[in-house]
Amino acid sequence: MTNNGGDNSTEPSNFSLGFFYGVSLVALISSVALYISKISFVKSLVISPLIIGILLGMIFANTIRNKISSTWQPGILFSAKTLLRIAIIFYGFRITFQQIASIGLEGLSLSVIMLTSTMIIGVLIGIKFLKMDKHTAILIASGSAVCGAAAVLATEDVLKSEPHKTAIAIGTVVLFGTLSMFLFPIMFKSGILNMDYTQYGLYVGGSIHEVAQVVAAGDAVDSVSSDTAVIVKMTRVMLIAPMLLVLGLFLMRVKNTTNPIKTPLIVPWFAILFIAVAGFNSLDLLPKQLVTNINTVDTFLLTMAMAALGMETHLGKFKQAGLKPVLLALLIFVWLLIGGYLITLFISS
Repeated sequence: MTNNGGDNSTEPSNFSLGFFYGVSLVALISSVALYISKISFVKSLVISPLIIGILLGMIFANTIRNKISSTWQPGILFSAKTLLRIAIIFYGFRITFQQIASIGLEGLSLSVIMLTSTMIIGVLIGIKFLKMDKHTAILIASGSAVCGAAAVLATEDVLKSEPHKTAIAIGTVVLFGTLSMFLFPIMFKSGILNMDYTQYGLYVGGSIHEVAQVVAAGDAVDSVSSDTAVIVKMTRVMLIAPMLLVLGLFLMRVKNTTNPIKTPLIVPWFAILFIAVAGFNSLDLLPKQLVTNINTVDTFLLTMAMAALGMETHLGKFKQAGLKPVLLALLIFVWLLIGGYLITLFISS
């Protein structure tokens, strides 16, 4: 085996043996991540295989990564880029337009307001006040505003940012999303939150980061809360497509302002296809079991993308980033906690 000196920008041009080995290695790490996620203790912590995948990938990157052949690199990058886009498209099978309609104007308004405000607040604080790297700030904001790790991955594809920035964003989003998962039920049961079960569901669905965390925080209180929370959350997930389109337009305008050569609009076609798949899923044409199987495969593909991302991330980059990403994620968390509560009461009153 030769030392890995592969260029991170390399794209797989053919299905060579090395490409196959690279994809197979990512698949192996992802399989281990899925196995670990099913262990009872890990399940009780509501840790998704996506998070385990990126952690295992990072362990690999910082231990034996330089011992594999550079010919495997295209397969790893294929998993991080192409498989990611495919996985985001098929994520649409988790959503139907009927679900969104069932929560009415309240749930939709809450989702739009929380996503928009969180993105704006996160980007402004990160870039203007904390003077952070633009990509890192946008990635943290998007993960907090939409659906955690999956949103960070989708946004990374539009930004074309470096793997370590994506890993940093995912780490901070997971940290405060996990805290939210435990804190929200405690606040409700202690009487701190002046809400009924439906309002609590709206609050959880509109404010907590990951889908799995929303499910856990809703189930901890009541089935009504859980059902409402999940639907509101999936509405936020649906909004990832228009958010990415707006982000692409914003990036184009920023580049055109600083560069006299006009930059084309970045159109995240995978996000548009994601909406199309959700629309198809709304027609209820496929058997339920088939949709379940598709979602199972999709989770594996997302885990592969996360593992491949971790395999390109070195811990030294985290030290360079410092504490600013954690501080930004903390400030966004405070906004979601307090701002989400006040906006939910206002909309549902």
